[in-house]
Amino acid sequence: MNATSIKEISASVASELEQFDVYLREQMRSRAALLDTVIRYILRQRGKRVRPALVFLAAGACGGISDRAYVGAAMVELLHTATLVHDDVVDQADERRGMASINAVWKNKVAVLVGDFLLSKGLLIAVHHGEYDYLRVTSEAVRRMSEGELLQIQKSRQKTLDEETYFKIISDKTASLISTCCEIGAIASSTDPAVRNALAQFGELVGLAFQIRDDVLDYTSRSSILGKPVGNDIREGKITLPLLYAAKSAPRAETKDAIKIVKSKRGNRKDIEAVQKFVLTYDGTKLAQEKAMELQQQAIASLVIVPDSVYKTALIDFANFVVTRTS
Repeated sequence: MNATSIKEISASVASELEQFDVYLREQMRSRAALLDTVIRYILRQRGKRVRPALVFLAAGACGGISDRAYVGAAMVELLHTATLVHDDVVDQADERRGMASINAVWKNKVAVLVGDFLLSKGLLIAVHHGEYDYLRVTSEAVRRMSEGELLQIQKSRQKTLDEETYFKIISDKTASLISTCCEIGAIASSTDPAVRNALAQFGELVGLAFQIRDDVLDYTSRSSILGKPVGNDIREGKITLPLLYAAKSAPRAETKDAIKIVKSKRGNRKDIEAVQKFVLTYDGTKLAQEKAMELQQQAIASLVIVPDSVYKTALIDFANFVVTRTS
């Protein structure tokens, strides 16, 4: 793999991303003074622009980057930002990307309304440009993300989770939006249903691999590298794929003890280390990483339908990156 960072992967669409920043600011502008103040604050929090980059890369790989790609990228970014604002309210989070969250600064009511505004702006951009395929794809993504979140809450309360349900949750919560980015990029530059489906499939598989790698890192990384406390899933009572895989081969009594610790949400260091040792001893992280790599290879194979280009290479680099990243 040549690219080792999102910046390197996005290099072929760097100029488009610069223009996109200007375009997005225009789309988010409001005449309401308070709303405009919050929007400017949100724009200061922006991350690595992974999702608009994927839209542009997919568009480039499927035929070329046109004005339609900017509309699609804006839709996805507005949708994603709206979900983050709402998530912070639900999670009662005080920070987002090293800055105080919207709900921490302006309280929950303002945060919810700002999230609603961003979602509506995304939908209105599509309506204004007559991009009804975009509306279909993004509406489906919102439905899936909501259902995935609710399913996770339900299973957390029941304190049960199996492998099938785990994949359903991460597919809807994480993979759906990455799939939407890639499908919208394909829609922006191709009328071939097979091409559109292939890019949607690529995004879905990469999204699954991304989340599994995230869950592996929670057991194997160091806090200084990961940027958040290692063992956070254990503290929050989350049963993820490494634990599920370890439980398959471990003695029943040891499995019962490990699951009991996770379900109790005991955050002390000794208990967390006990679960980590259990998962590592019975190859939970190794098997989960192998599953992520399998999905990554399937994702790359789905791109066979598009011709070779710098954009296709970047998408392949992204698929490689998500399963080898350290944070």
